Amino acid sequence: MNQFSPNTQVSIFPPAIKALLLWNVIVFLATINIFAGGWTPIGDIVKSYMVLQPFGYGFRPWQLITYLFLHANFAHLLFNMYALWFFGQSLENLWGTKRFIIYYFLTGIGAGLLHLVTSGSLALGASGAVFGVLLGAGMMFPNNYVLLIIPPIPIKVKYLVAIFGIFELYSGVMSVNSGVAHFAHVGGLVVGFILIKLWKLKKAEY
Repeated sequence: MNQFSPNTQVSIFPPAIKALLLWNVIVFLATINIFAGGWTPIGDIVKSYMVLQPFGYGFRPWQLITYLFLHANFAHLLFNMYALWFFGQSLENLWGTKRFIIYYFLTGIGAGLLHLVTSGSLALGASGAVFGVLLGAGMMFPNNYVLLIIPPIPIKVKYLVAIFGIFELYSGVMSVNSGVAHFAHVGGLVVGFILIKLWKLKKAEY
């Protein structure tokens, strides 16, 4: 079970998680035609400004934030939002909304930057920040159990993070043109680890 202070108010939909879920869904409905596939008229207009594009080929600094709110299809959105909610609610309840928001966007930015320096392709989706959230859950609640779907067995979060980390690093090296931003996922894990270690170090100084 998660451990919180007796004075901590615990919510299954804390403010940051709720806002991120809402805005991701709104942007998805505005930019993707869920019935015919492809971009909506609004999506066609804004995609070149919001998708993370390579350095020298349409890159704009704000894309390191906006790409986190774009998703290619409903399954992409559903997976990311479920993982964000499932692993993120405990982190926001533990850290508070402000720290969680800072953590989420910094891991997303770090994920985007690592993708840019390792790939010449576009990127979109919240996966990099979501992997940062997964790493945070693994470090703050390492011995909590989650239930895998295939196979349906319980596993500690710390082991789940390790499996994902190894898989994404291997896939990034071996599957350069797979269409999946594996190094963005690795970037989210790495930046999340650094942030949590820095926060713990800073706390230990007081």
